[in-house]
Amino acid sequence: MKKVPVLEIFGPTIQGEGMVIGQKTMFVRTSGCDYRCSWCDSAFTWDGSQKPKLMEAEEIVEKLEEKGGTTYNHVTISGGNPALHHGMGEVVRLLQEKGIKTAVETQGTIWQEWMTEIDDVTVSPKPPSSGMKTNWEQLDNYMTRLNNREGNKVSLKIVIFDENDLSYAAAVHERYPEAAMFLQTGNDEIHTPDNQRLLSHLLGKYEWLVEQVLHSEQLNDVKVLPQLHTLLWGNKQGV
Repeated sequence: MKKVPVLEIFGPTIQGEGMVIGQKTMFVRTSGCDYRCSWCDSAFTWDGSQKPKLMEAEEIVEKLEEKGGTTYNHVTISGGNPALHHGMGEVVRLLQEKGIKTAVETQGTIWQEWMTEIDDVTVSPKPPSSGMKTNWEQLDNYMTRLNNREGNKVSLKIVIFDENDLSYAAAVHERYPEAAMFLQTGNDEIHTPDNQRLLSHLLGKYEWLVEQVLHSEQLNDVKVLPQLHTLLWGNKQGV
């Protein structure tokens, strides 16, 4: 079995984003990403500033149990882009054997067969403000494969910083109308240690986003979310 480069395993905490926002969960954060988003709040997963540990699937599950004990039944696989790692498939299988549900977020660029086994898949294509360009063929393939699953959930999540991002979100929503869509405020103060100032700033951005969606004819069927963990803990890592 291929080992997985893991940066951190933490929790239990709550999921702060997307369709499972508020869900009590453990986190496994892998290293590496095929994107370099300009506003990435997890750049430490790919910029070399933190070094991962190569772990076998059994080690990962053991570490989850060591940290979480019996206080969780849900695990979120995060990154970077966790879809880079074939070895996560064995982790998902071991968790399923223990009756533990899983969630993952990816930008929808690299396909892994274990994606079909995840309970809650969030596909998060990156808007213009990221500086990345969407490969629509790859994204079409992702959404088609995920929509063919039975019983498991798939959603789209797009981070919004400006009106160009909103236009992009509307185009994505029109392209994949069958998928639930979540819009989330972007954090453009990812280095500030002042949690109270950050809280006020992000609530203002959330109010702006809500107002924009309320006046949009194209975004009648979306959900608008803050980045909940940032409101609670600021830019702190590992929460």
